[in-house]
Amino acid sequence: MGETIFLAGATGAIGRKLVPLLVEAGFTVYGSTRKPERGESLKQAGATPVVVDVFDGEALKDALIRTKPSIVIHQLTDLPFGLDPAQMEEGRARNARIREIGTKNLVDAAVAAGAERMISQSIAWAYQTSSGEVTEETPLQEGATAIRTLEGLTLNTGGIAGTVLRYGLLYGPDTGCDAPSGSISLHVDDAARAALMVVKTPVVGIFNIVDDGGSVSNARAKSILGWQPTKRAGE
Repeated sequence: MGETIFLAGATGAIGRKLVPLLVEAGFTVYGSTRKPERGESLKQAGATPVVVDVFDGEALKDALIRTKPSIVIHQLTDLPFGLDPAQMEEGRARNARIREIGTKNLVDAAVAAGAERMISQSIAWAYQTSSGEVTEETPLQEGATAIRTLEGLTLNTGGIAGTVLRYGLLYGPDTGCDAPSGSISLHVDDAARAALMVVKTPVVGIFNIVDDGGSVSNARAKSILGWQPTKRAGE
């Protein structure tokens, strides 16, 4: 078998797609979930379920020390299904807590377990308005505090090689959105495939993972990772 991976958020929209890709590629996968009833689906996909809450720092640290991953993947979010506007205010607060406190706990656990790499989910729609091409070097909005925290912990923690994937707004199975809903979009299958490509390629830094033709450039991901968004019927 290949390296051992701890996938936090393994039963989320991206996680469900990513687990079988990692297993098929020969990795040993431990997938975390807060809900014990979701463990069976992880087993069926070839992963070993780990029931743990990212806000329980000690339990999370124990889980990573026990599983000894060389790579930790952070796909944790806590947003309402389909980004339901009626629930978004509360969802944003929960998601910010995951990005700040949850990421800190996950990074601390990764360091304690001796992990070598960390790959984290971020977003590609928090850039400042720009009259030119929006790239990974374009500054983030001043109010993107939780995103700055998540990315800083991933990229700047000593002993961990960090990679950040700035995803577009997801659409596709289990996202609550069947088609792109804006100019910064991404199919969930392409999101999972990008994470797999980073796992298999020793790259660090930030990558925009977005569909073609939008306001954010994906040229770096294409050039360095060899990633391409999939062309679909009607596009």
